[in-house]
Amino acid sequence: MTGRLRDDATVRFEDPAEASNIYGKGFFGTPESGGGLTLDRYEAVYLAEMSRAEIVGLRGRPVPWPEVFRRAVRSDGGFSVRYLVYRDLRQRGYVVRASGPPVAFAVLPRGGILHKTPSRFWIEAISEREPFDLTRLFELADRGQSAKKVVLLAVVDEESDLTYYRVRRPSPTGAVPSPPLAASVEGWLSVDRVTVHDSVAAEALGKALAYGSRIGDRLELSLLESAYLASTGQLTLRDATSGRAVPLDRLLARARRLDPGFSERLAAYRDLRGRQLIVKTGFKYGAHFRAYPRNPEHAHARYLVHAVPDSHRARWPTVAGGVRVAQGVRKEFLMAGVGPEDRVRFLSLERIRP
Repeated sequence: MTGRLRDDATVRFEDPAEASNIYGKGFFGTPESGGGLTLDRYEAVYLAEMSRAEIVGLRGRPVPWPEVFRRAVRSDGGFSVRYLVYRDLRQRGYVVRASGPPVAFAVLPRGGILHKTPSRFWIEAISEREPFDLTRLFELADRGQSAKKVVLLAVVDEESDLTYYRVRRPSPTGAVPSPPLAASVEGWLSVDRVTVHDSVAAEALGKALAYGSRIGDRLELSLLESAYLASTGQLTLRDATSGRAVPLDRLLARARRLDPGFSERLAAYRDLRGRQLIVKTGFKYGAHFRAYPRNPEHAHARYLVHAVPDSHRARWPTVAGGVRVAQGVRKEFLMAGVGPEDRVRFLSLERIRP
C-alpha cells in the first residue's frame, strides 16, 4: 500500500481500497470524504517502520523509513520522544490517537472502537531531562479528573526505556480523631526536640494520640509535633537550659533556621492531622512523613508524603526514586504541595504497567 509523503511529514493515501484497509486494521489515519486517508506523523512513521505501508515522495520515488523519521523530527522537535511512547503503546495493542493540549495522546481501552468507545487514558510523553513540574501536574491531574480520564505520564529515559506513572488527585483520610487535651502539657525545648517529663501526660499524648516517641517514662516530641501542639494550645514550652518560657514564634523561628522547608512541612502535617491521619517521620524511607489511617500499633502506614511548595520543580530521577521506594514497601507516594495561606493539595504518583 502506497502513500504520498507531504512536507509536514503526514502521509495521504488516495486509493479508497487501500485507505479502507489501513483504517480497518488498527484505526490508523483520518478518513476523507472522497475515500482517501491521511496519516499523522506518528502513524506514518510507525506503519513505515513496521513495513505495513510504502511511502513515496512527490515524484513517486520510494522514501526509506529513516528519511520519513527524519522528516517528522524536522517538522516537530519533540517528535522522537513522543514517537517512542506512541510505538510502545501500539505494540501493546492499544488504539492511539494524537491529541492536542494538555497531553500528547488519547488512548482507547483494549478492544475499543474508534468514535464509539470513549478514550480511557490521557498520556503525556516526557523526557527524563525535563523538570518535574508540580504546578503543571496538578493542572493535568485536575483536568483529567474532570474529563474522567486516567492520566499517565510516560517518562522516557536516556536509554529510550519507558516508565509509566499514573497521576491523580487523592483525598487521603484516616480514622483517628485527635480530641484536644483537657489541660496544656509542659514540654522542655532542647535544640531540635522537646521532652515531656510528666509520665501521665506522656502516656496521654504518646499512646492513643501517637505523638512523639516514648523513651522510658518521658516523651520525645519533634519540632513539628511541638509546633502543632503549641499552636493548638495543648503544649507550653520552656527552654531546657534557662527554664524560661518559649513562645510559639520563637519556636517557629528556631525550626525555620534548622530546616528551611519547615513551613511547608508544618502546613502538610497540620492538614494530614486534620484528616484524622497519624503522622510520623518518613526519614527511613527518604520522605518527610509516613501517614497511618489508624494507630501505628495496629496498622501499617498507607502513605509516604513529601511536602514542598506547590510550585516545586525537581529532577525526574529524584522523584522516580521516591515512587519506587514507596511502592517497594507497599505505600502510596504523595506530593503535598503547599500554596498561599498554607493551602495543601496532594498529588499521587504510582508506577504502573499499562
